[in-house]
Amino acid sequence: MKTFLSWLGFDAQKHSVRVEMMAGLTTFLTMSYILAVNPIILSEAGMEKGAVFSATVIAAVVATLVMAFYAKMPFALASGMGLNAFFTYTLVLVMGYTWQEALAAVLVEGVFFIILTIFKIREAIVNSIPMNLRYSISVGIGLFIAFIGLKNGGIVVANESTVTGLGPWTATSMVAICGILLGAILLALKVRGALFYTILIMTVVGIPMGVTQIPENFTILSFPESLDPVAFKMDFTRFLSFDLDYYIVVATLLFMDLFDTIGTLIGASTGAGMVDKKTGKIPNLNKSLMADAIGTTVGALCGTSTVTTYVESTTGIVEGGRTGLTAVTVAILFLLSLFFSPIFLMIPSAATTSALFLVGVMMLRQIVHIDFVDFTESMPCFMTILMMPFTASISEGIVLGLLSYVIVKVCTGRHRELTATMYILAAFFVLKYIAPLF
Repeated sequence: MKTFLSWLGFDAQKHSVRVEMMAGLTTFLTMSYILAVNPIILSEAGMEKGAVFSATVIAAVVATLVMAFYAKMPFALASGMGLNAFFTYTLVLVMGYTWQEALAAVLVEGVFFIILTIFKIREAIVNSIPMNLRYSISVGIGLFIAFIGLKNGGIVVANESTVTGLGPWTATSMVAICGILLGAILLALKVRGALFYTILIMTVVGIPMGVTQIPENFTILSFPESLDPVAFKMDFTRFLSFDLDYYIVVATLLFMDLFDTIGTLIGASTGAGMVDKKTGKIPNLNKSLMADAIGTTVGALCGTSTVTTYVESTTGIVEGGRTGLTAVTVAILFLLSLFFSPIFLMIPSAATTSALFLVGVMMLRQIVHIDFVDFTESMPCFMTILMMPFTASISEGIVLGLLSYVIVKVCTGRHRELTATMYILAAFFVLKYIAPLF
């Protein structure tokens, strides 16, 4: 047993098996919505829903196990939200690609990611980001996931006049609000597993309120759907015919996945104090990035959209998860969901609102480390923090923050504070925004 735990970076003198497993449970519960959402979104592209469910699970299990045993980190991976929407609504329904051609683009992107990770190009990008911006990424992600939680719980809704507004008082929003208050009280009382217990309690409370739906003919066990309708169905015709637009699609997927992952790793590691205080580096960074790249590649082969590191991993880290044992726990629960999907899919989004909102509160702590006196530092940081929730994109927040950082430093004669990597990134970002104009 000790040997097995050591493979996961577990040290009995520093870590607790119970804490790590509870952290894994919390992470899984806050991200398990992907099991319901991903098949629905990809089915709109013409893919078979049951097969996509199985593909989603298998890709998540493989990628998270690589993270656990290779990187020895507590992060969980699965098909990314936003990336799956881009797959269906942009590539297939708007641009007219078949889902088989879109899957091929995801596979090519994954292979490119593996190559970039082998040569440590992705690691160099992460290490080039200034510390103030790293803190702001953590804060921005905190606001973003808190906003997601409020939206999922019906507390914040769309508003024609003000874009967003306070939602109506409904059973769903009441469950979400009560969950936030209960979770805050348990955290204040330093109850271990506070977020997990809150999710569990609010799921049960939601049953008589009609928020937690128990399907008719409810059964605990279910049999996994076959992967045959979607696995290994990539169509490389566009790629081999030198279609420039298709290459741009691959580059866009690469870009979105790259900065979503970088943002999550920086934000979660910084918020948990896992960053080396002397060097500012994240432990096992390149191995974590490799897990992400392998996950995307395996996911495409199985028949699902881009796999990425989940920002919801922060909920488990807050619960004390620090090693690969947390990730193994998540992977096991994903695997079990193949057979117990009715139970996991029964958890309503309102029950997970508390975890997302309260983790956002905790990640806000990093704001005290940002230099708000130096305007060349504070303005780009503020840009990063605001743009993540306002654009609903971690990657856009990072891009706009880094770009404004370079521009402000150069225009104020402080270009010596920039690295060569920062200049290269800025040039790439400028091309990203002006390319659609031509």
